[in-house]
Amino acid sequence: MEAKLLVSVHSPRDIRNWSVLQLEELAQELRRVIIETTSQSGGHVGASLGAVELAIALHYVYDTPSDKLIWDIGHQAYAHKLLTDRYEEFSTIRQLNGLSGFLKRRESEYDVWEAGHASTSLSAAMGLASARDLRKERYGVVAVIGDGALTAGMAWEAMNQIGQTKTNLVVVVNDNSMSIAPNVGAFSRYLTELRSAPAYTRMKQEIEQLLDSVPVVGGRLRKTVERVKDLLHHAVLPRNVFEELGFKYYGPVDGHNLSELIPVLRNAQLVDGPVVVHVITKKGRGYGPAEERPGEFHGPGPFEIHSGKFIKKPQPKSYSQIFSEALVELGATHPEIVAVTAAMPDGTKLDRFQQAFPNRFYDVGIAEQHAATFSAGLALGGMRPVFAVYSTFLQRAYDQVVHDICHQDLPVILGIDRAGLVGGDGATHQGVYDISFLRAVPNMEIAMGKDEVELRQLLVSALERPHPVALRYPRGASRGLDITGPLNPIPWGKSEWLARGEDATIIAIGPIVYAALSAREILAQEGYRVGVVNARFIKPLDSDLLRVVAQETNAIITCEEHAVAGGFGSAINEWFNEQAIRIPILNGGLPDEFIDHGSASYYLNFYELNADGIARRVRMWLHQKEKAPKQIKS
Repeated sequence: MEAKLLVSVHSPRDIRNWSVLQLEELAQELRRVIIETTSQSGGHVGASLGAVELAIALHYVYDTPSDKLIWDIGHQAYAHKLLTDRYEEFSTIRQLNGLSGFLKRRESEYDVWEAGHASTSLSAAMGLASARDLRKERYGVVAVIGDGALTAGMAWEAMNQIGQTKTNLVVVVNDNSMSIAPNVGAFSRYLTELRSAPAYTRMKQEIEQLLDSVPVVGGRLRKTVERVKDLLHHAVLPRNVFEELGFKYYGPVDGHNLSELIPVLRNAQLVDGPVVVHVITKKGRGYGPAEERPGEFHGPGPFEIHSGKFIKKPQPKSYSQIFSEALVELGATHPEIVAVTAAMPDGTKLDRFQQAFPNRFYDVGIAEQHAATFSAGLALGGMRPVFAVYSTFLQRAYDQVVHDICHQDLPVILGIDRAGLVGGDGATHQGVYDISFLRAVPNMEIAMGKDEVELRQLLVSALERPHPVALRYPRGASRGLDITGPLNPIPWGKSEWLARGEDATIIAIGPIVYAALSAREILAQEGYRVGVVNARFIKPLDSDLLRVVAQETNAIITCEEHAVAGGFGSAINEWFNEQAIRIPILNGGLPDEFIDHGSASYYLNFYELNADGIARRVRMWLHQKEKAPKQIKS
């Protein structure tokens, strides 16, 4: 359907003289474009549909881009993109060389802050407002943060500073009772209480208007009236945590009613000091299936608009599902196993464990740091916690992994989901750094199987370890192998010979092992004798096998779907250097650069980590080295 109004919007300035009726019609057009586009490409549907009127109102009231609008993560910002001259490109969202699914500073001057992780907007806004004040500049700063993101400690660290410094800054709390899954915890309950007390703001305004109408003569009497205001607020009105922290509070406000939302934002704009505008929205607003199934429509793939059914080709179970089902199977005979997630029960598939063992499942909200230390405490108390977390989100809890888990050598299992390339979510979500930041930490052990059979076996093995274990597995479908066999452990620290070869040996970690095997077949047809090792373990390395490799082969090629810097290949290099064994080694992996959105298969091909690419690298390497002599220390 043609977007009659939207085609005329090339910047927010174009809508600032429109009537509310025109803005409401624009909101409907924005929703249609978001639904039609994401039905083809996938994307963050629910959150963006819920924030359409909010995006319109913010750009209507504030003089963006002179005023700075900071969105906490990009899930809710599709309408923002469309209002800032990206309508013609919107069909390319999340595709290679197309628009990012998140905000990108290089895309638009309106994208002030780019983030793929929640809870960063308030700290960024405080920094920006402080810089404005120091430079004696004059512009507004507005941070939009979801109620789910407010469960993170970082957000409250920023709130604490903002309330103390009294800088001019507006915080819009977009409250839809959801992050990715329904929000949990005491603060979520608190917002529900505010939400369920619609008379709060009305009563507050009436009290202030009444007291303001009292004639005041002299400074002493004025101070008395202000004191009476404070006493009445505390006596009559619910305690408001935002006001206690030093914020002026407006709300709750209907986030889908522009006639109500615009005046409130204008009032907030005039306040001297920090303001919270509490906006109530509905995730998936305007599209029935997304309203009814907000969790499923957080970041779906393509779907049928009329039915809301997802368009999926038949494929094997995902690695996340394999991991979760194995954990459920083990949980039946191991009552000490508990599962922990940071607001991702659906994404990590731990909802299956939740259904089977509700008393042994913990969703701590968007609070990865707390989840890690909470898991350490569980382990200290004799339980066997399994904290399933996306690789990119584990970055947020690095100090807790080092200080609270590894320093105390507590047997916490980190189920590192989305380990490797992730596709459309792009640079902020690529799970390609965890090996580097984990393997340097004492007591941490790291493993990754080549397929779903080994993932299940390694989970059993990890449960037998008395140390912290990071068990990596990729995003997406598994290989479809038979997993009905018994859950037997893999000998810890032992790699697997898959083929022997004199010319070179490929040592690979994870599912890329299968690409290495295919590369070996290609090279065999050309007369090369190439071996393949399924490493399985990154820490500890299989020293016995590596010594044999050094004796049997002329060169080594490592392969990993991870950054080369500090990765698995680096660990191999370090081991040979420590042993004073000289052998040519080529490290295959991802370069020292952020990898943008695009399919994982495209980047595996681009960086020569598919079968043809690995074969090409091995061939060129052997030609260059010409079977360079090695020196093996006796």
